[in-house]
Amino acid sequence: MFVLGSVAMESHATVTRIDRAPPVIVDLLDNAVTLAVARIMVTAPFLAGGLTKLLDWQAGVAEMIHVGLHPAWAFNAAALCTQLVGSALVILNRRMWLGAGALGVFTVWATLLAHRFWDFTGSERMAQMNAFFEHWTICAAFILVTVVGFRDSRCRP
Repeated sequence: MFVLGSVAMESHATVTRIDRAPPVIVDLLDNAVTLAVARIMVTAPFLAGGLTKLLDWQAGVAEMIHVGLHPAWAFNAAALCTQLVGSALVILNRRMWLGAGALGVFTVWATLLAHRFWDFTGSERMAQMNAFFEHWTICAAFILVTVVGFRDSRCRP
């Protein structure tokens, strides 16, 4: 068993919190279905974005031009591949570290390009700043699903 913050992680899939969450809550959160739903939810924006870029190619290219990326067609192709393949790896729990890492790096890069709140004033600055920090939260979610994936893989016989 090792301790990470206030969470003790044992050599099996059980997580015991110092505050002793009720067993029904532990069972609800620490099961394969809930974790699969969480993986789908954390990748949903990337699935939607990748599919949109694929199904409406010109809109994806226009988005790349809007943020100043050239050749726009190549960046659109790279973005949609990263979004779709990365999401599939996370959802399927196969090389999740790779998929989550790719989506995390993509998110940091896209956030720095598209949500530069420091270039705005007033309400637009606030909207861009909110989007900027929301995207950093998504990056943190990728770290968490990867850590849970590592934990689950260590716990399998």
